[in-house]
Amino acid sequence: MQGVSLKLFVSEARRHEGRLLHEWLLEQAKALGIRGGTAIRAIAGYGRHGKLHEETFFELAGELPVEVEFFLGEAEARQLLDVLRHHQLRLCYVMTAAEYGITE
Repeated sequence: MQGVSLKLFVSEARRHEGRLLHEWLLEQAKALGIRGGTAIRAIAGYGRHGKLHEETFFELAGELPVEVEFFLGEAEARQLLDVLRHHQLRLCYVMTAAEYGITE
């Protein structure tokens, strides 16, 4: 199938409406009928401010990035992004063309 990969990047401890943001994102996608998504916690990373976050630094606990990824149609991706705009969530994302399917 042809579609897109939509990746959203959040801090692991960030919350929205009382939920961890990565969990909230997965719930919103499921409610829209998006058939699957994955949240992957990083072991290290840095963002636009250049501050390095690593799993080994105790003082940075809860600040590691989480990547939430979906493989879906472009219309579904736009619909999910509209939900984020409606909730005034400011998130970094990447959307690229993708081919996806199931091997047999």
